[in-house]
Amino acid sequence: MRTLLQRLPLVARNLGRGEEGTAAVEFALIMPFLLLLYFGSMEASALFTADKRVDSISATIGDLVSQWNPKDGKIPTAALNDYFAASTGLINPYPPTGVKIVVSLVEVKANGTKKVLWSQGYGGGTARTVNQPYVPLTASSQMNQMARGGCVVASETSYSYLPIAGQVFTTALNLAHTNYFLPRYGATYPIDLETTSLAANACTA
Repeated sequence: MRTLLQRLPLVARNLGRGEEGTAAVEFALIMPFLLLLYFGSMEASALFTADKRVDSISATIGDLVSQWNPKDGKIPTAALNDYFAASTGLINPYPPTGVKIVVSLVEVKANGTKKVLWSQGYGGGTARTVNQPYVPLTASSQMNQMARGGCVVASETSYSYLPIAGQVFTTALNLAHTNYFLPRYGATYPIDLETTSLAANACTA
């Protein structure tokens, strides 16, 4: 027993000089930071991809509606729903639940004021009120100035996105994009819906 007690100070001094556990301690200290960096970069990359897909949905539905030729009559409700469904498919591989779309035809007067002529929502998106100002298209924006004296198609898409891992972004993030398109067959000739009845001068009245 005395021999063991006599050796304890020597053992303690050796432990103080030993470096075998240094790397393990350092690794344990930086491990949380490395995990945060790993999951953060993974979730940020997925978030960027989802955001780009939301923008693509908005651009696609707006582009499809703006290509409608008024000479072919009103846009059938079934055709518009097909546009919505096809655009929503672009969210893959993310679940389509939560994709909200609102497409509107907006009259832009010569002085820059805006008025909603018609609006349709999809997937829980709330259509804008007809004959009310369309606030997002500000008078100073380039599209407002380009569309004055005619109409513009406004396509709004939002998506509630929650990362799969959910280690860094722990709550759902609302991704939203709005795209504007001038009607391909003349901005002053209104694109009409099956459920509305617009006068020939609706975009210029």
